[in-house]
Amino acid sequence: MKQYDAIIIGFGKGGKLLAAELANRNWKVAIVERSPQMYGGTCVNVGCIPTKTLIHESEQAEQQCQNDYDKQSKAYTLAVGRKNKLVSFLREKNYENVNMHPNITLYDGVASFTSGDTIKVTSFGNKDTLLRGKEIFINTGSTPILPDVEGLNQSKRVYTSETLLQQDQLPARLLIVGAGAIGLEFATIYAGFGSQVTLLEGGNRFMPKADRDIAECMMESLKRKRIDIRLNAQVLSAHDTPCGLALTYMDRRDSTTYLLEGDALLLATGRRPMTDELNLHAAGIQTDARGGIVVDEHLHTASPHIWALGDVRGGAQFDYLSIDDYRIITDQLFGNKKRNTEDRLPVPYAIFTNPPLAHIGVTEEEAVKRGIAIQVFRIPASAIPRARTLQCMDGMMKAVVNAHTGRIIGCTLLCVDTPEVINTVSLAIKSKLHYSALRDFIFTHPSMNEGLNILFKAFLVSCIWQLND
Repeated sequence: MKQYDAIIIGFGKGGKLLAAELANRNWKVAIVERSPQMYGGTCVNVGCIPTKTLIHESEQAEQQCQNDYDKQSKAYTLAVGRKNKLVSFLREKNYENVNMHPNITLYDGVASFTSGDTIKVTSFGNKDTLLRGKEIFINTGSTPILPDVEGLNQSKRVYTSETLLQQDQLPARLLIVGAGAIGLEFATIYAGFGSQVTLLEGGNRFMPKADRDIAECMMESLKRKRIDIRLNAQVLSAHDTPCGLALTYMDRRDSTTYLLEGDALLLATGRRPMTDELNLHAAGIQTDARGGIVVDEHLHTASPHIWALGDVRGGAQFDYLSIDDYRIITDQLFGNKKRNTEDRLPVPYAIFTNPPLAHIGVTEEEAVKRGIAIQVFRIPASAIPRARTLQCMDGMMKAVVNAHTGRIIGCTLLCVDTPEVINTVSLAIKSKLHYSALRDFIFTHPSMNEGLNILFKAFLVSCIWQLND
């Protein structure tokens, strides 16, 4: 049996940062990764990096080859090739950074617990190796959720977000089940490249967590890209045909059954923590109803000296939260032990549609339900000069402010460059600034950040109009 100061199960973002930190402190570290194709984790290989690369490529293809499917299809194949080259480069860099460190040993194989301080690593040749660690960190990430629908397992044209990214032939007709962040981003990618996209959502409310004005604005933008959105859709079956794939679904409102034909079907029905093969009960580790590892605010599990970080612990699945998990753990091990998972709230997020959507804090609807006295600021993206120079005038900016304190408690941005601009708003919220700090701040011109000047004057203008009336 081999002894280590730390064992890290999973080569994801938080885990690789932690491995480097510990190794630099002269800890002997073992990293266990189930697949060489996942060195660096989900983000690098099948998540953020490849999808955002293709979103950028699709926007260019839409501008340069619009309504020319043959050219768009060729552009897609070339884009996938460039995406693969980038992913391969980053994966190799991740491997090199680990492999070159004398205090880190990388094991390829599947890890499972045999006790609270020991794991078994089963290699691809079915060889078992036992490792014992003083501290063990679980960083196995998440995996796509596959719905129980007749015919899905037998079809050769059904994909997840991970497997569709590997296809270099553009589907002329793409069916997507699920209108969450993954479904919306893939709909944007493939519509931009020229696919005929149909988006199926089981609920009766598009983007249920968003305010209705934001959701309607997003829906209008998607429809302008000729994305067909169908709500209340319960998928019943799918099977391959000589010409592609046939999917049947029922409209929950009136029980009418419909048939759709496509060339590929994407299951964008969410992701769940990857814990099935870890044999967690052998280490006394608890999981929640969705399979996420239960941790406290410092990322300790119920078992002494075992921690969990990243997607595997459930909750929001963002790469930057994995990074912050790493910070919390290092603070617990070597710092003042004050950092915890509550410190970082609220957390911003972005959906890279076209235009992209970014949000932080509460929505207007949530604030009203909580009985908070609020002011609502709202402007169309077309009011911002930079949006016009970029010829990207779809969307809007919206902010919710506490009427008593003047502090921003929520903001939703649906327009070009919002993944960058939301960070400015996030900083203002975390710093507990009055909204006038953004209203009066000197931003570069023309920029989308400058839109915050305009946004936080919108409410005052509306009040003046009301007084004049």
